Amino acid sequence: MKLEKAPKIAVYSPKTKQPWDDAVTLSLTYAEIPYDVIFDDEVLNEFLPKYDWLHLHHEDFTGQYGKFYGRYANYPWYIDQQREAEETARKFGFHKVSQLKLAVVKRIKGFVAGGGFLFAMCSATDSFDIALAADGVDICEHMYDGDPADPSAQEKLNFENTLAFTNFHLDRNPYEYEFSDIDNDLRERGLIESNDYFSVFQFSAKWDPIPTMLTQNHTQQIKGFYGQTTGFKKKLIKPEVVVMGETKSISEAKYLHGVMGKGFWTFYGGHDPEDYKHEVGEDPTI
Repeated sequence: MKLEKAPKIAVYSPKTKQPWDDAVTLSLTYAEIPYDVIFDDEVLNEFLPKYDWLHLHHEDFTGQYGKFYGRYANYPWYIDQQREAEETARKFGFHKVSQLKLAVVKRIKGFVAGGGFLFAMCSATDSFDIALAADGVDICEHMYDGDPADPSAQEKLNFENTLAFTNFHLDRNPYEYEFSDIDNDLRERGLIESNDYFSVFQFSAKWDPIPTMLTQNHTQQIKGFYGQTTGFKKKLIKPEVVVMGETKSISEAKYLHGVMGKGFWTFYGGHDPEDYKHEVGEDPTI
């Protein structure tokens, strides 16, 4: 397959980004790959058609500010993040940040359907699908949007709207640092840094050109790494989704790919491949 044109790349990242948030721009800058940074304003103002490739990283599309409230509600960076999101929501005529983020997710989904390529990591993966499934349903508790969540929210989810996941259950605890049971968290995985590896599959370039390109630069065994969303329970992945990497021993998928309309999307679990547990408050990866 001839690659004769460099793609125009956009990275979805907020102005209030913290040093521990984003390993993506670091790697693109290091590799001298040109990119633009965009966020909600640019997405809703129809900037996406200018790009071929959109990268999502550490983001929460459910309107719950990463579910950091329990630990970090009084931290200046959390307060700034919430203020920025609420101001943007009001600017575009939305009453809640969850409504703003849903509109953004729908624009991104349309970007893919129209021929774009989406690459998402960490919490941008499951929160993207959760937002789509919860279209028209209030899943945010009062500390996030000023009123209680719908007590019947779980029963009202529409999994036909999602890209990758189905039949998942929301984590309804607003103080819990988790969105749903899609993610394999620390307690469930039972692995430590010394034995945390996942396998990447090989594909036929003739029959599966995109998965082949997405895996061709890797060895077969790759060291695992954590994120708010570390890996995906295989039982909750739609049957048409291509699993490109997995930890078979714990039934966890790490690397997913799918086709929608004229475009493609890829979900990659974990936050920072260079730092096994890259946590809030840490210095940036160098």
